[in-house]
Amino acid sequence: MRQAFVQGASRGLGLAITEALLRRGDFARVFATARAPEPSRGLAALARKYGDALAYWPLDVCDEASIAKAASRTGEATERLHLVVNAAGVLHDDTLGLEPEKRLEHLKPESLRHAYDVNAIGPLLVARHLLPLLQHDERSVLANVSARVGSIEDDRLGGWYAYRGSKAAQNLFTKNLSIELGRRAPECICVALHPGTVDTELSRPFQSSVPPGKLFTPRDAAARLLDVIESLGPEDSGAFLAYDGARIPW
Repeated sequence: MRQAFVQGASRGLGLAITEALLRRGDFARVFATARAPEPSRGLAALARKYGDALAYWPLDVCDEASIAKAASRTGEATERLHLVVNAAGVLHDDTLGLEPEKRLEHLKPESLRHAYDVNAIGPLLVARHLLPLLQHDERSVLANVSARVGSIEDDRLGGWYAYRGSKAAQNLFTKNLSIELGRRAPECICVALHPGTVDTELSRPFQSSVPPGKLFTPRDAAARLLDVIESLGPEDSGAFLAYDGARIPW
């Protein structure tokens, strides 16, 4: 009986991934978490539709005590997880502002720290607290939703210091984690995934420059990522992959 855990599930891509997992029925139960899950109409609607197949509770990636509590509640409900998806991410908000930095003069230390907390440190702490549930003898996947702009080799435009830097850090953490999990949870495949540009609040201010056919609905993006996840083999652990399965340079 496979079970999944989605962090950042109250809206956007995380909610779409949660819904897709429940709709497909490949996982007997999905544990969904978000900073404030109770007001989420999306999660409430899924709970009404899928009943006991969905459990959801709070998890704030900027608060390790919150992460530990969510992991503990998950551990009380199951002895093992077969999929963990870290989906939460931040590009702009009240702390970062509405416009990513384009020049050095635009940098704000508090914005940089916030981006690293959400995009890099938080997912790593989630992995730390869920590790006992991934240490078993069945295939499992830990997937961190990343972004192509976190690729150092692919950076040709500059700017977006907080987002690029925090996603690059997340990518390194994912690679590093894959090595440790190879020893401590050898059946776990650990990857960074680029979903493409998804029509969510995160990308909305920047969609005018997206080429035709490259703006995906959350439902389409979720389906593509889950197809990639299902196709992964042990040799893929530590990889940075796009929504079509293509490898992205670090």
